[in-house]
Amino acid sequence: MRRAMLDYAIKLTHTPGDMVRADVEKLRTVGYSDRDILDIAEVVGYYAYVNRIADGLGVELEA
Repeated sequence: MRRAMLDYAIKLTHTPGDMVRADVEKLRTVGYSDRDILDIAEVVGYYAYVNRIADGLGVELEA
């Protein structure tokens, strides 16, 4: 179950344009609800957004 979620998150992060309905169906098949899938997509999307904003502003990591 966890592996399917990680595969989904990695694909959404690296190749969001390649996401298809089958990616969501795989999560449903292993037991994730539609709400779970929405939560996963929102968390992945949020981190992508925050990282791009930080990168765009030249924010550096603390030592």
